[in-house]
Amino acid sequence: MPRRNSGPRLRFLEKRGAYYIVWTDAGRSRERSTGTEDRSRAEIALADFLKQRSRSAGPCDPSEILVTDVLADYAEEHGQVTAAPWRIAYAVEGLAGFWEGRTVGAVTRETCRAYERARGRSAGTVRRELGVLRAAINHAHREGRVTRSVAVHLPHRPEARDRWLTRKEAAALLRAARQEPKVRLHLPLFILMALYTGQRKEALLSLRWVQVDLATARINFNPPGRRQTKKHRPHVPIAKRLLPHLRRARGRGSDLGFVINRDGVRLGDIKKGFAAACRRAGLENVSPHTLRHTCATWLMQKGVDMWEAAGFLGMSKETLEQVYGHHHPDYLSNAARAFS
Repeated sequence: MPRRNSGPRLRFLEKRGAYYIVWTDAGRSRERSTGTEDRSRAEIALADFLKQRSRSAGPCDPSEILVTDVLADYAEEHGQVTAAPWRIAYAVEGLAGFWEGRTVGAVTRETCRAYERARGRSAGTVRRELGVLRAAINHAHREGRVTRSVAVHLPHRPEARDRWLTRKEAAALLRAARQEPKVRLHLPLFILMALYTGQRKEALLSLRWVQVDLATARINFNPPGRRQTKKHRPHVPIAKRLLPHLRRARGRGSDLGFVINRDGVRLGDIKKGFAAACRRAGLENVSPHTLRHTCATWLMQKGVDMWEAAGFLGMSKETLEQVYGHHHPDYLSNAARAFS
């Protein structure tokens, strides 16, 4: 009677002084060296072997493929073509601990809720992370690695934040930023650019002087070679109040350098200096993204056409109207005039 087929496993062979992957296939014993006597390295080799084996075997049932393998494939393959691979990496890091050892077939409404409880983060964070899990499973299905997709249940979308700065608060924040010697050359400029362009933090920190045309007073926030994504980066005119600040900053920079920099080096992040300035200014619940909310709110309060404001901010008109439209002086005004 032929031997029963068994799955691959590790075995240390004393005579050869190394771990081997051994398995039974069609009644025959087979083996492959991992090339190491270290158990942890051998386990990595086994994991790679199992991944290659599952791919060559064709599509698997969701109960036969691990969530962590699906996430790793998605990060490796989709991360190369996405504009922000670090977002996927952060999400995978958060997901891996809970889903370790679980198969795709184990992804259910209940396990998604259990992940939300175990993660202990905001609903928005959990929603983004589970969104990456959903995308990874769909990617595996499209690539023919799993026979069918499974539903990933996301928490309800949290309500959009309505925190924005008054002009008095914005002035206090700028004063506080200028008081700290370590950040006074770059943090005030970041605040001014965020207030007068409404762009996201990453778009501002990655902006180079070659994208800024001071002669025509325009900024192209989408650098050459970057494809547009849902987080659209527009080509916009420079506000008159911002232009002199940029001209002064240009005198300290280089042609190819970053607009916002510390001693010529791009800033990795700005949240620590920004948070310290907020504390000195006595502002609560304010983050760098609040400045984008502030710009959108100010545009609406000034009665700027929604289509034009949306193009300036790099967001859809629907999003602008839904989140900030109530600040516009004409918001529902026709309905109110109907009773006049």
